[in-house]
Amino acid sequence: MARATGTKRAILDATLELAATRGISGTTMDEVAERAGVAKGSLYYNFSSKDRLFQELLQEGVGALAETLRAASAGLHGTAALEALVRALLDRIAADTALSKLMAAEIFRTDRAWQKTLFALRHEALAVFAEAIAEANPGSRADATCGLMASSVFGAVLMAGLEWLVFEPERPSDEVAAAILGSLSGELFGEERPAPR
Repeated sequence: MARATGTKRAILDATLELAATRGISGTTMDEVAERAGVAKGSLYYNFSSKDRLFQELLQEGVGALAETLRAASAGLHGTAALEALVRALLDRIAADTALSKLMAAEIFRTDRAWQKTLFALRHEALAVFAEAIAEANPGSRADATCGLMASSVFGAVLMAGLEWLVFEPERPSDEVAAAILGSLSGELFGEERPAPR
Protein backbone atom coordinates (compact mmCIF):
# COMPACT_ATOMS: atom_id res chain seq x y z
CA MET A 1 0.00 0.00 0.00
CA ALA A 2 1.40 3.40 -0.98
CA ARG A 3 1.96 5.85 1.84
CA ALA A 4 -0.56 8.71 1.85
CA THR A 5 0.64 12.28 1.27
CA GLY A 6 -0.62 15.86 1.75
CA THR A 7 -3.93 16.37 3.54
CA LYS A 8 -4.56 12.65 3.86
CA ARG A 9 -1.15 12.19 5.50
CA ALA A 10 -1.81 15.04 7.95
CA ILE A 11 -5.15 13.47 8.90
CA LEU A 12 -3.65 10.00 9.41
CA ASP A 13 -0.76 11.38 11.47
CA ALA A 14 -3.11 13.43 13.66
CA THR A 15 -5.37 10.42 14.14
CA LEU A 16 -2.49 8.21 15.19
CA GLU A 17 -1.16 10.79 17.63
CA LEU A 18 -4.57 11.23 19.27
CA ALA A 19 -5.47 7.53 19.33
CA ALA A 20 -2.12 6.55 20.88
CA THR A 21 -2.92 8.67 23.93
CA ARG A 22 -6.74 8.59 24.05
CA GLY A 23 -7.62 5.32 22.35
CA ILE A 24 -9.86 4.98 19.34
CA SER A 25 -13.09 5.38 21.29
CA GLY A 26 -11.75 8.53 22.94
CA THR A 27 -10.77 10.16 19.65
CA THR A 28 -13.36 12.25 17.83
CA MET A 29 -13.45 13.37 14.22
CA ASP A 30 -13.62 17.01 15.40
CA GLU A 31 -10.36 16.53 17.32
CA VAL A 32 -8.71 14.87 14.34
CA ALA A 33 -9.69 17.75 12.03
CA GLU A 34 -8.41 20.30 14.54
CA ARG A 35 -5.11 18.46 15.15
CA ALA A 36 -4.56 17.94 11.41
CA GLY A 37 -5.35 21.60 10.68
CA VAL A 38 -8.06 20.76 8.16
CA ALA A 39 -11.73 21.60 7.83
CA LYS A 40 -14.14 18.91 8.96
CA GLY A 41 -15.46 18.71 5.39
CA SER A 42 -11.96 17.91 4.15
CA LEU A 43 -11.69 15.18 6.76
CA TYR A 44 -14.93 13.57 5.59
CA TYR A 45 -13.97 14.04 1.95
CA ASN A 46 -10.87 11.89 2.54
CA PHE A 47 -12.45 9.46 5.02
CA SER A 48 -16.19 8.89 4.94
CA SER A 49 -16.32 7.76 8.57
CA LYS A 50 -14.27 7.24 11.69
CA ASP A 51 -14.26 3.50 10.99
CA ARG A 52 -12.86 4.09 7.49
CA LEU A 53 -10.20 6.43 8.89
CA PHE A 54 -8.97 3.90 11.43
CA GLN A 55 -9.18 1.05 8.97
CA GLU A 56 -6.85 2.88 6.58
CA LEU A 57 -4.52 3.94 9.39
CA LEU A 58 -4.13 0.37 10.65
CA GLN A 59 -3.97 -1.06 7.14
CA GLU A 60 -1.12 1.28 6.23
CA GLY A 61 0.77 0.72 9.48
CA VAL A 62 0.50 -3.05 9.70
CA GLY A 63 1.10 -3.39 5.95
CA ALA A 64 4.33 -1.38 6.30
CA LEU A 65 5.31 -3.57 9.25
CA ALA A 66 4.85 -6.74 7.17
CA GLU A 67 7.03 -5.23 4.41
CA THR A 68 9.72 -4.34 6.97
CA LEU A 69 9.72 -7.89 8.32
CA ARG A 70 9.95 -9.44 4.86
CA ALA A 71 12.89 -7.17 4.00
CA ALA A 72 14.65 -7.92 7.30
CA SER A 73 14.54 -11.67 6.78
CA ALA A 74 15.26 -11.68 3.04
CA GLY A 75 18.04 -14.13 2.29
CA LEU A 76 18.22 -15.35 5.89
CA HIS A 77 17.02 -18.67 7.25
CA GLY A 78 16.11 -20.26 10.56
CA THR A 79 17.69 -18.74 13.65
CA ALA A 80 19.41 -15.95 11.72
CA ALA A 81 16.07 -14.92 10.21
CA LEU A 82 14.37 -14.98 13.64
CA GLU A 83 17.08 -12.79 15.12
CA ALA A 84 16.76 -10.33 12.24
CA LEU A 85 12.96 -10.29 12.66
CA VAL A 86 13.14 -9.60 16.39
CA ARG A 87 15.59 -6.74 15.83
CA ALA A 88 13.56 -5.30 12.93
CA LEU A 89 10.34 -5.41 14.95
CA LEU A 90 12.04 -3.67 17.89
CA ASP A 91 13.40 -1.00 15.53
CA ARG A 92 9.93 -0.51 14.07
CA ILE A 93 8.38 -0.21 17.55
CA ALA A 94 10.96 2.42 18.48
CA ALA A 95 10.42 4.31 15.22
CA ASP A 96 6.61 4.24 15.47
CA THR A 97 5.67 3.83 19.11
CA ALA A 98 2.23 5.38 18.62
CA LEU A 99 1.26 2.77 16.02
CA SER A 100 2.67 0.00 18.22
CA LYS A 101 0.54 1.15 21.15
CA LEU A 102 -2.52 1.28 18.92
CA MET A 103 -1.83 -2.21 17.53
CA ALA A 104 -1.37 -3.62 21.03
CA ALA A 105 -4.69 -2.08 22.08
CA GLU A 106 -6.64 -3.15 18.98
CA ILE A 107 -5.24 -6.53 17.97
CA PHE A 108 -7.69 -8.53 20.09
CA ARG A 109 -10.75 -6.33 19.63
CA THR A 110 -13.38 -8.20 17.68
CA ASP A 111 -16.07 -5.53 17.66
CA ARG A 112 -14.38 -3.15 15.22
CA ALA A 113 -15.37 -2.60 11.60
CA TRP A 114 -11.74 -2.99 10.51
CA GLN A 115 -11.12 -6.28 12.35
CA LYS A 116 -11.05 -8.40 9.16
CA THR A 117 -8.50 -6.06 7.58
CA LEU A 118 -6.35 -6.04 10.69
CA PHE A 119 -6.58 -9.83 10.99
CA ALA A 120 -5.44 -10.34 7.39
CA LEU A 121 -2.50 -7.96 7.79
CA ARG A 122 -1.56 -9.47 11.16
CA HIS A 123 -1.58 -12.88 9.51
CA GLU A 124 0.74 -11.56 6.79
CA ALA A 125 3.23 -10.25 9.38
CA LEU A 126 3.05 -13.45 11.43
CA ALA A 127 3.66 -15.59 8.34
CA VAL A 128 7.16 -14.13 8.08
CA PHE A 129 7.88 -15.23 11.67
CA ALA A 130 6.25 -18.62 11.06
CA GLU A 131 8.47 -19.32 8.06
CA ALA A 132 11.62 -18.60 10.07
CA ILE A 133 10.38 -20.71 12.98
CA ALA A 134 9.60 -23.63 10.66
CA GLU A 135 13.15 -23.49 9.31
CA ALA A 136 14.71 -23.21 12.78
CA ASN A 137 12.46 -25.93 14.22
CA PRO A 138 11.13 -28.22 11.47
CA GLY A 139 9.03 -30.14 14.01
CA SER A 140 6.86 -27.06 14.56
CA ARG A 141 5.55 -27.33 11.01
CA ALA A 142 4.78 -31.01 11.43
CA ASP A 143 2.77 -30.56 14.61
CA ALA A 144 1.13 -27.31 13.43
CA THR A 145 2.45 -25.18 16.30
CA CYS A 146 4.30 -22.87 13.94
CA GLY A 147 1.56 -20.25 13.81
CA LEU A 148 1.10 -20.22 17.56
CA MET A 149 4.85 -19.91 18.05
CA ALA A 150 4.95 -17.02 15.57
CA SER A 151 2.15 -15.28 17.44
CA SER A 152 3.96 -15.82 20.74
CA VAL A 153 7.22 -14.37 19.44
CA PHE A 154 5.49 -11.40 17.79
CA GLY A 155 3.49 -10.66 20.95
CA ALA A 156 6.55 -11.00 23.19
CA VAL A 157 8.56 -8.59 21.05
CA LEU A 158 5.69 -6.10 20.78
CA MET A 159 5.05 -6.03 24.53
CA ALA A 160 8.74 -6.12 25.52
CA GLY A 161 9.43 -3.33 23.04
CA LEU A 162 6.69 -1.13 24.47
CA GLU A 163 7.82 -1.95 28.01
CA TRP A 164 11.36 -0.92 27.04
CA LEU A 165 10.30 2.39 25.49
CA VAL A 166 7.98 3.35 28.34
CA PHE A 167 10.04 2.22 31.34
CA GLU A 168 13.67 1.85 30.21
CA PRO A 169 14.19 4.00 27.11
CA GLU A 170 17.86 4.50 27.97
CA ARG A 171 18.56 0.77 27.57
CA PRO A 172 20.23 -0.01 24.20
CA SER A 173 17.99 -1.89 21.76
CA ASP A 174 20.68 -4.59 21.39
CA GLU A 175 20.24 -5.46 25.08
CA VAL A 176 16.47 -5.66 24.64
CA ALA A 177 16.86 -7.89 21.58
CA ALA A 178 19.37 -10.11 23.42
CA ALA A 179 16.99 -10.50 26.38
CA ILE A 180 14.07 -11.44 24.12
CA LEU A 181 16.15 -13.84 22.05
CA GLY A 182 17.61 -15.35 25.21
CA SER A 183 14.20 -16.04 26.68
CA LEU A 184 13.02 -17.55 23.40
CA SER A 185 16.07 -19.76 22.93
CA GLY A 186 16.07 -21.56 26.25
CA GLU A 187 18.39 -19.31 28.30
CA LEU A 188 15.41 -18.61 30.52
CA PHE A 189 15.48 -22.26 31.53
CA GLY A 190 19.28 -22.45 31.82
CA GLU A 191 19.85 -23.94 28.39
CA GLU A 192 22.70 -22.82 26.14
CA ARG A 193 21.64 -20.56 23.27
CA PRO A 194 22.72 -21.85 19.85
CA ALA A 195 25.22 -19.73 17.93
CA PRO A 196 23.65 -17.57 15.20
CA ARG A 197 23.87 -19.07 11.70
